[in-house]
Amino acid sequence: QQSGRRYNLFLKRRLRIDKRHQSKDSIFFRDGVRRIDFVLSYVDDLSKEVEKKLERRKEFESNLQKAGLELETEDKKESEDGKIFFVKIHAPWEVLITYAEVLNIKVPIKENDIPSTVENPLDCMLFPLRLPEKVMHPEPDYFTAPFSKDKQELYLINDEKTFFSPSMRNRIVNYILTRCPYGTEEGKKKFGIKRLLNNGTYTAAYPLHDCQYWKKANDPNCDNERYTLYMEWARFLRFYKEQPLDLIRKYYGEKIGIYFAWLGFYTEMLFLAAVVGLICFLYGLFTMDENMSSKEICDPAIGGEIIMCPLCDQECDYWRLNTTCESSQYSHLFDNVATLFFAIFMGIWVTLFLEFWKRRQARLKYEWDLVDFEEEQQQLQLRPEYEAKCTQKKKNPVTQYSGLRLISKVSYAKLQLYFQPLSFSQVSLIIASMIAVIVYRLAVYAAFAGLMENTQSLQPISGLLTPQLATSVTASCLNFVIIMILNFFYERIAIWITDMEIPRTHMEYENRLTMKMFLFQFVNYYSSCFYVAFFKGKFVGYPGAYTYMFNRWRNEECDPAGCLIELTTQLTIVMAGKQIWGNIQEAFVPWICNWWGRRKARNNPENLYSRWEQDHDLQTFGALGLFYEYLEMVIQFGFITLFVASFPLAPLLALMNNILEIRVDSWKLTTQYRRPVAAKAHSIGVWQEILNAMAILSVVTNAFIVAFTSDMIPRLVYYYAYYENEESPMSGYINNSLSVFQVSDFPERNKPKENPENFTICRYRDYRYPPDHERKYLHTMQFWHILAAKLAFIIIMEHVVFLVKFFVAWMIPDVPADVKARIKREKYLTQKILHEYELEKLKERLCQGDKRATEKEFIATEGRMELSRAM
Repeated sequence: QQSGRRYNLFLKRRLRIDKRHQSKDSIFFRDGVRRIDFVLSYVDDLSKEVEKKLERRKEFESNLQKAGLELETEDKKESEDGKIFFVKIHAPWEVLITYAEVLNIKVPIKENDIPSTVENPLDCMLFPLRLPEKVMHPEPDYFTAPFSKDKQELYLINDEKTFFSPSMRNRIVNYILTRCPYGTEEGKKKFGIKRLLNNGTYTAAYPLHDCQYWKKANDPNCDNERYTLYMEWARFLRFYKEQPLDLIRKYYGEKIGIYFAWLGFYTEMLFLAAVVGLICFLYGLFTMDENMSSKEICDPAIGGEIIMCPLCDQECDYWRLNTTCESSQYSHLFDNVATLFFAIFMGIWVTLFLEFWKRRQARLKYEWDLVDFEEEQQQLQLRPEYEAKCTQKKKNPVTQYSGLRLISKVSYAKLQLYFQPLSFSQVSLIIASMIAVIVYRLAVYAAFAGLMENTQSLQPISGLLTPQLATSVTASCLNFVIIMILNFFYERIAIWITDMEIPRTHMEYENRLTMKMFLFQFVNYYSSCFYVAFFKGKFVGYPGAYTYMFNRWRNEECDPAGCLIELTTQLTIVMAGKQIWGNIQEAFVPWICNWWGRRKARNNPENLYSRWEQDHDLQTFGALGLFYEYLEMVIQFGFITLFVASFPLAPLLALMNNILEIRVDSWKLTTQYRRPVAAKAHSIGVWQEILNAMAILSVVTNAFIVAFTSDMIPRLVYYYAYYENEESPMSGYINNSLSVFQVSDFPERNKPKENPENFTICRYRDYRYPPDHERKYLHTMQFWHILAAKLAFIIIMEHVVFLVKFFVAWMIPDVPADVKARIKREKYLTQKILHEYELEKLKERLCQGDKRATEKEFIATEGRMELSRAM
């Protein structure tokens, strides 16, 4: 019986193979002529709403046909699993030209004959990094103009089938799908494919890839752009090659193209920062043996004779300073003169990066015909969700036309009041998580201190792994886990709040969501770094009068060599962990999901697994796909700018990650995801403002890190004002930086249980008078000198860096001079072509005796041509 079923299944498949003459890579209707511009899929389920879903689909598809689209349905019997229906959509010429005019799509009118700019003389040296010209520039450069149905003969329409690119076609069809009605429910008009996807009427809606990524299509009419992108861009072995941005833009649209252009430019600029950071790190490495502070700490006659006060109450013993010898040596790697130089350099680098990106962006806007594409055009395209919620109309005071209005001001105010407690609860959750990590650090710090001092088995590593460092490492790992968990909730809450606000346009929606998500992520990722940099070790008190959190946990002390090494540890763990986890999520998760979804299809004959079924089994990139990519890179940008004074190797880590990131993003987009709907964008949007704000904030944070977290200012004050040996000004610094405490002054709460060697005094890191002084345990004048020097340094560094930043920004124009000239030249030539066309049409009308064509109209048209030449 089982063999009989297999035989019947074989015959069924055989019949289906014979019935279908198309290749599995076909992107055309059964006639082989009409191109598939979009695909809808649905499943016949047995739920209670099956009748309602059937009515919705019937009404929706009927309205699509009324809009001019052509449909062709593949029965579920033809599908790989025998359950899914596929509705293939084709946009005929009349529909394309109608909506091309509505969407203001620019199309070619003449090949660009403006001479190209002078080539870079270094191009010959960069030849190994170049891609073939056909890949880099898949289309000739044209003068373009917004499409108009009345001027079709003006445009270079060689073939109606190929005049509009596949990305333009799927953008037009998607515009129709998002606004097509499907009926009235509960007295409200319902429309849009997004609602139908949400309520399960359709399971998917997507444009098709043009072929398989690993081999070319058999159809000669297929462009095979996906195959080219995979071979020349998406493979990791091509990591050293430039990106084919024009081909990316042509295949995926300008919005995705501008993201990869920004990511590539950011990675190029990181190379310079990584080289300088590596040089600063090597300087610290080569000068480790010359560091007088670590020499004194490691010297048995100096550091070995200095008895330090206990690190925790009662359970901890006194300890000798030379036990922190290795950690003090390693802290010099990041806490040296080069730290100051690198902090100033990165303040200038970030300005150069942002200014040069504006220039690169301006060039792309010109090359991709986005010069006249402004936000106002997007403002005209309302979100379907907004249109569906509109209940009133309001007259525009400028246009005097009635426009859609969502809700009354009173209702919107109530909506805001509803969200305020929710926003407050999110802030409270962030603060609670920060306090939890700090409490963990304070509680575990004492445990580590007692464990490492009293356990003989840990003696071999006790010099390298101090209680401070052990606490920092474990707390950083815990903090990273909490960050990942909170991100899961923040993301969904931010999307939910933004959806409830019902923004008017797609741009407004993305901007609101971006600000919410970024602020959540900013606090989530950077709070622990801010704590270590600016709070840890600053409010400790002194022996006998320690400061406690919640009157229970004693605040942490910094290592005798400073807190900078702990900030470096925190930054490294969170930054590296985020990058590794992000790449695992981006690469392996979609691959595993796709492998699981296609496991059955691998055993089927080729002709049964069609192009639309292959794409159906891929992951969905989603409208917010790019949002997460930008967010990941902007968070990384914060790590390498806000705290770079503590870790000069951060740009190098970011560079290595981004080289991998470009190829991972390109690989998953080309091989693991359905083809996204093409969308236009002339910039990176609100992310530009966020980057500008972080660039300004980075100058302040790095100045404070050098002043308060680093040990540089106290050393300089000692070097110039308090040195004791003229031949070696830094000798004696360690002894000078440690104050004296009399053991008998310990209160019972702080006093160690045992003192086997009967120490009478111990040392602690501060500048206070000794116990035999009349101002016992109060701050010395040196403390106030150091504080004044720190504040003076912050003011001077900030002003110097800001002056250089603003001067550099003023010196570098946002738009290159040659691009400005080419834009003006192209505008003039385009206007000239359009005016000459209008003039010729007017002459034809005059010759044909058209009474509406007057001599004054003829003169006015010629006048417009003269005016454009003058301008």
